[in-house]
Amino acid sequence: MPLGHRERHRTKNIGWLRAAVLGANDGILSTASLVLGVTAAHGTRSSVLVAGVAGPVAGAMSMAAGEYVSVHSQADTEQADLERERAELKADGKGEHRELTAIYVGRGLEPSLAKKVAGQLMAHDAVGAHARDELGIPETLRARPIQAALSSAASFAVGAATPILITAVTPAAGLMVFVSGNLAALPGGPGCLGGARRGGACCRAQFVSPSGVHWPWA
Repeated sequence: MPLGHRERHRTKNIGWLRAAVLGANDGILSTASLVLGVTAAHGTRSSVLVAGVAGPVAGAMSMAAGEYVSVHSQADTEQADLERERAELKADGKGEHRELTAIYVGRGLEPSLAKKVAGQLMAHDAVGAHARDELGIPETLRARPIQAALSSAASFAVGAATPILITAVTPAAGLMVFVSGNLAALPGGPGCLGGARRGGACCRAQFVSPSGVHWPWA
């Protein structure tokens, strides 16, 4: 008997991938902008580096807190809907069965088959069936606050490290060239993980890249 092939879908990466891309881009842009601001105020190289290190620490904490709170609000909403669905299933199981049957009929099944499918799915996992097909909350796309917070904070720190290292080891005038290149290259990895075209993501990053500035020590 031949073995079934395994399909690798990328939607399971959406939860942490979105937070990671946001954090990394924000890390590059925020830190580069901070370095540029201190430089424009005629700060020394050491003061620029101090500001560049302090910024990512605060930024990573802010990104983590913001992602956790925002995604947790989504998780709370999902949980409230699921609790309501459990109560409705307990109070009117037959009505919920008819509701699920109508959903499957609307998707193209014959009424008799839709009724049978709804009955079997509800017998297996009634809440899961209604969450997926009525509420539109599949298990793979559930809100995961901690995962989003950690992804965002870690990627922010990684993104912020780029302009800091460039400022420390290269002529300052080259910072924007390197930052712009990283902004273009950064979406390529997530683009592969998400199955999207890298070209479009790279072009989007270029529209938000910071402009050059006069560097006192260049």
